[in-house]
Amino acid sequence: QVQLVESGGGLVQAGGSLRLSCAASGRKLDYNGMGWYRQAPGKERDGIACMRPTEDITYYDASVKGRFTISVDNFKNTVYLQMTNLKPEDTGVYYCATVVCRSRFMGTMASSTFGQGTQVTVSS
Repeated sequence: QVQLVESGGGLVQAGGSLRLSCAASGRKLDYNGMGWYRQAPGKERDGIACMRPTEDITYYDASVKGRFTISVDNFKNTVYLQMTNLKPEDTGVYYCATVVCRSRFMGTMASSTFGQGTQVTVSS
């Protein structure tokens, strides 16, 4: 089973940028899809971006489209989430996961794996 470890979170001012990384070990990135979830304080965990590592398919939630970019480095077995123009409502714990990724939606599978999460805090 794959193990996922996120890094790159932190405190940033509104309008700033951060790049999150998700290093996978144990096996190659899931060809069904790799994605990022965000859990804001007191809210459910929501899928915000995903991509299929070997195909040109990506999905972005409306709340992040145009500001966040997901990418993979198959050689490094790592997934990235570049976040720009951050807003206070982007605050939360960000999780990397193996997912089902299509151009119009993302979701989990029975076999989905999540990392431990990394905290992102955006101050106004």
